[in-house]
Amino acid sequence: MFAKKSKFLTGILTGVLALSLVGCGTSTPGGEKAEKVNLTGAGSTFAYPLLNQQIEEYRKNNLTIMINYQGNGSGAGIKQVSEQTIDFGATDGPMTDEQLKAAKGGKILQIPLTLGAVAVTYNIPDGPKDLKLNPTVLADIFLGTITNWNDKRIATDNPGVTLPDLKIAVARRSDGSGTTYIFSDYLSSISPDWSSKVGKGTSVNWPVGIGGKGNAGVAGAITQTPGSIGYVELAYAVQNNLSFATLQNKEGKWVAPSLKGASAAADATKIPDDMRVSLVNAPGADSYPIAGFTWALIYQDQKDKAKGAALVNFLNWSIHEGQTISEGLLYAKLPADLVTREEAILRTITNEGQPLLK
Repeated sequence: MFAKKSKFLTGILTGVLALSLVGCGTSTPGGEKAEKVNLTGAGSTFAYPLLNQQIEEYRKNNLTIMINYQGNGSGAGIKQVSEQTIDFGATDGPMTDEQLKAAKGGKILQIPLTLGAVAVTYNIPDGPKDLKLNPTVLADIFLGTITNWNDKRIATDNPGVTLPDLKIAVARRSDGSGTTYIFSDYLSSISPDWSSKVGKGTSVNWPVGIGGKGNAGVAGAITQTPGSIGYVELAYAVQNNLSFATLQNKEGKWVAPSLKGASAAADATKIPDDMRVSLVNAPGADSYPIAGFTWALIYQDQKDKAKGAALVNFLNWSIHEGQTISEGLLYAKLPADLVTREEAILRTITNEGQPLLK
């Protein structure tokens, strides 16, 4: 499956770009003349390949719409939507109570758009292609207490594998990042030392490492640095031909990052009404331990009727028809029961008290 990457995926993973699309200018399904609308969004690079392709496909629905989505990191997405400088944000780490209270436009809803796996990738010249890393070893590498690839603790889980006498170079995000949130959330869940010394968030005080901007930046740093290890969304690992580790999940099973593993984590997790949930270290033999959602951030009360209607209908398309694009770009489809719940939330988005979803 990983070999069947689209040309589109090949192009967009080389960097983070904004995309503007103009619709065809036809009438809406109800027969009224469609109003030209410009929408702006920003945030998650984790979901950027999927959102970019969904915007491209949505143009084919004959709607007159321009959407510009900038993949500049989840931290930026949260900040900009909170300050009302964009129409919608996207984040891989849910907004906190404090962030929600600080939002200038009222109540923000958080709508899962997709889910995927964060791969632990590495660059060991002439090294193993199927490296196993157990949870405490992984945490200690990123804490800087395991510093060499031939460390006995790494070797214990990789019998018969030749590990070089090579210094480990940690690569991590330099920007506010939802991928960092998912990864640090995982490390906090399995390592008391990490939880107490570093914690979780879109930005953390890294004990060690070199920074890269966006998933593309970290993938580039790993590619260029022998001995490096880092974390990126699965699509970036596959596109850049990076080796990725097999991890030990909560049940003690060794699992590689995959769509199946991400879906299993979601299926094993109870998702609350506000949709803010962690999928890391989920139970189940098939669950991949570093999985997460990307949420769209949208104000429940839309001040501009035309923009609000266009945005709500795009998001509704994204969680329904737009899911057919997911697997080809290495994202898992949203569970069907979750989509039903999300549509109900979208129907609560209004302008002057009137629902906007058609």
